[in-house]
Amino acid sequence: MKIQILRVLFACLLAVPTAVFAQKANTLTPKEKKEGWVLLFDGSSSAGWKTPSGNPVPAGWEIKNGTLTAKKGGKGGDIISENEYSDFDLTFEYTIEPTGNSGVKYFYTKYDKGGNLGMEYQLLDDKLAEDNKKENHLTGSFYDVIPPNAALKKTNEPGQWNTVRIVSNGKKVEHWLNGVKILEFTRGSQAFTDAVALSKFNKAEPAFGTVEKGHILLQEHGGEVSFKNIKIKVL
Repeated sequence: MKIQILRVLFACLLAVPTAVFAQKANTLTPKEKKEGWVLLFDGSSSAGWKTPSGNPVPAGWEIKNGTLTAKKGGKGGDIISENEYSDFDLTFEYTIEPTGNSGVKYFYTKYDKGGNLGMEYQLLDDKLAEDNKKENHLTGSFYDVIPPNAALKKTNEPGQWNTVRIVSNGKKVEHWLNGVKILEFTRGSQAFTDAVALSKFNKAEPAFGTVEKGHILLQEHGGEVSFKNIKIKVL
């Protein structure tokens, strides 16, 4: 009898949806808090974000059901983090519409020549977006500079969630997608310098990608893109 009861209880446990045990969106576990992780989006407000000119987050960005969404045609413009970061581990989830184009920039700051610039982790519908002709314009690339490893990259379809991780530690930078490292480079290396020289950012001063700190930027590119679980740890 006891064995039968245990079997029934075990079967019931297996029937419970996985979501019951999943971490609630836009929260930190005790372990994450202890490790120094900080939420950049609390799931219910635009606290911690502003426009590049310093104004409040515009109405073109919508907060709904725990997501921060740039509405299609909403003309919300880009938004940046209140704080600047140098060495960091950044993670977030995103979903993009079919044909969509967006990105997340880091080390975003004003250059002496070239205006406001940042190093961009490209987010794209690789199959249908207009800007899908160059490998260094596809999802996971260091936009217009270095392409990701296509053999390792597994991107979920538009409308589904993807998990991104960007690690900057000293001069080393890593781009991750859905748990896999798809790009790694060293800022200031000869290979890096050569790639920048071939990009649209080759006139920037100081040299593009050499600044030591900057804001995190969420890009609005006309189409709908949503973010959640945006968290960062200073290294």
